[in-house]
Amino acid sequence: MAIIDAVTHISLPDLIRLQADARALKLPSARQVRTRQAGLQRSPQRGRGMAFAEVRQYQPGDDIRSIDWRVTARRQAPHTKLFEEERERPVLLLCDLGPTLFFASTGAYKQVRCAQVASLLAWLALWAGDQVGGIVFNGDKLSVQRPARRKKSVLRLLDTLAEQQHQPGSEPSAADPERTLAPLDKALAEARRVAHTGSRIFVISDFLSISPETGSLLGALARHNSVSALRIVDPLELNLPHSGRFAVAGPDGPVWFDASNTRFQEAWRRKVEHHEARLVECFRTSGVATATVSTGDDPALTLKALLGPGGRIG
Repeated sequence: MAIIDAVTHISLPDLIRLQADARALKLPSARQVRTRQAGLQRSPQRGRGMAFAEVRQYQPGDDIRSIDWRVTARRQAPHTKLFEEERERPVLLLCDLGPTLFFASTGAYKQVRCAQVASLLAWLALWAGDQVGGIVFNGDKLSVQRPARRKKSVLRLLDTLAEQQHQPGSEPSAADPERTLAPLDKALAEARRVAHTGSRIFVISDFLSISPETGSLLGALARHNSVSALRIVDPLELNLPHSGRFAVAGPDGPVWFDASNTRFQEAWRRKVEHHEARLVECFRTSGVATATVSTGDDPALTLKALLGPGGRIG
């Protein structure tokens, strides 16, 4: 599993080729694994749940809690509901390709890592027999694809990921001050409308644009679904170098900063600490599982450490 060299954009063929890395994530099998690393798995684990199968006449030994009282009253005889284990489960991938993800100081741009992680999870979910869908948003556009158990559905999602990335040579647009809902919050609100109860949901973002509403939106989504937040980070965002002059691209052109300026370093440190505290509180109050993917790391290797035995996605 090789790291893609410092790329700013990833194409559809490259995302399709990640099938090979996803297949490698399925090994070893669950029987071969005796220990587990802490990661995206939550305890107690939520199963796939039970789906309604049929109603039949009550028989001795049936659970009285499953009696269908409407049918019982209509037919004047006790009837009970039968359930069977769900064979497939919706997996919904929320993929943030907003302006702040058009950046990296090492490895690949955050938008590339987001697309790679989403692609790996999509292939794994498809091979596990799950339905796969996604919400892809980049600040200008939000695309919704409802979960379906078809390879064509995965390919359509990957095509959207490739198409909605910001292109090299073009600057991402600045945030619209007139927008009533931040793009991440809008995607979370849309996910509540799209997701079926019991869905497995991954929110893949750098979470730099969280708002006071983000925590409650995540919490509402996690109330009836299993939700994980996968945070894409770049090392430079958390720790500036101690010296040198650097330029960072922005919607209004390059912004220069002097890393040896102690006042600038202190202001940056306070800004990072403030955001980290807000993010910790956001995840704590929403109760979602969290994990981090660095721009300098191979996303397949990162997921391998986070997923369950045999590449299970929880």
